[in-house]
Amino acid sequence: MSSKLYQGMIQQMKDCTDRVIGVTDDAASIVACSDLSMVGQPVGMKASDIMAMSEVSTYNGYTYRAIGSRVKLEKLVFVSGTDQFAQTLCGILAASLGAINEFYDEKYDKANFIKNIILENILPGDIYAKGKELHFNDDAYRVVILIRLLDRTEMFAYDIIQSLFPEKAKDFVINIGENDIALIKEVRANTDPKDLEKLARSIVDTLNSEFYTKVVIGIGTIVSSLKDIARSYKEAQVSIEVGKVFDVERVIMSYNNLGIGRLIYYLPTTLCNMFLSEVFKKGSIDSLDHETLFTIQKFFENNLNVSETSRKLFVHRNTLVYRLEKIRRLTGLDLKQFDHAIVFKVALMVRKYLASNPTKF
Repeated sequence: MSSKLYQGMIQQMKDCTDRVIGVTDDAASIVACSDLSMVGQPVGMKASDIMAMSEVSTYNGYTYRAIGSRVKLEKLVFVSGTDQFAQTLCGILAASLGAINEFYDEKYDKANFIKNIILENILPGDIYAKGKELHFNDDAYRVVILIRLLDRTEMFAYDIIQSLFPEKAKDFVINIGENDIALIKEVRANTDPKDLEKLARSIVDTLNSEFYTKVVIGIGTIVSSLKDIARSYKEAQVSIEVGKVFDVERVIMSYNNLGIGRLIYYLPTTLCNMFLSEVFKKGSIDSLDHETLFTIQKFFENNLNVSETSRKLFVHRNTLVYRLEKIRRLTGLDLKQFDHAIVFKVALMVRKYLASNPTKF
């Protein structure tokens, strides 16, 4: 625990007594004290030598006691005076600051533990043992929500997100690199994915409206064990990457709702190129001009309905039929037929994926 936190606690306690109270480090240098002029001064004797005397030691007019275990001596508390009241007060301070110190260290260790799981810096076999040591509930349901800052790196974004999720015993907010922040949230087993998207929306709205920070969010699937948190994190990453290619307008992507884009993302690029060459045997898709591609997009959006599409495009029905016939001659695919339309739709998505220059394979 930092000296600043110790000083904050001492400042809160000093009004409860007229004694000088404080904390020293293992070298017996004062790191926090109700008398600020003493901070940084040495006590004059090593902490280990002071505590070698007894559990409660007196030296140079002060009473000392170790915080936590004397076996692993890191900090001492001290109280001015050597009377019975000084010993009692010293014991209360040691117990109070020891409990706070243990909670702080455990929380810090828990966050590092979760980060190591996410980054796969811990062996799967060690996860259960370490989780038990840190009092994790291995059966709890958790999900990873990955927040990626787009326009700039904001140091305060981490603090903002952490303030939105104050349940520190169950939820963890972790910095991953410069622009990624991972929220590991404990949820119910039957949590509706739509509720997770609403939660993500609240994060987006807070960062956008109040701090003008643009973000995209990927949501992994809910997992039921600690070791699977890494999988949920990877799924959140994939959600952002797939959305960046196939749905650039959306800022919240859930792994459960990626559709066929997720399937294409996992395909090797060699297989994607082979698929395109087989689909467009008669002519390259590059031979289609922008107007034709726009027509195809609207045709798909209107469920292959010629009349509705022509109305939306403000063109005569025969004009649209002519354009569709032109596409059939160039590619060999008749978009008025459902099977051909499905193949063409997938081919367009594969082409878009390859244009994003994937480097996985």
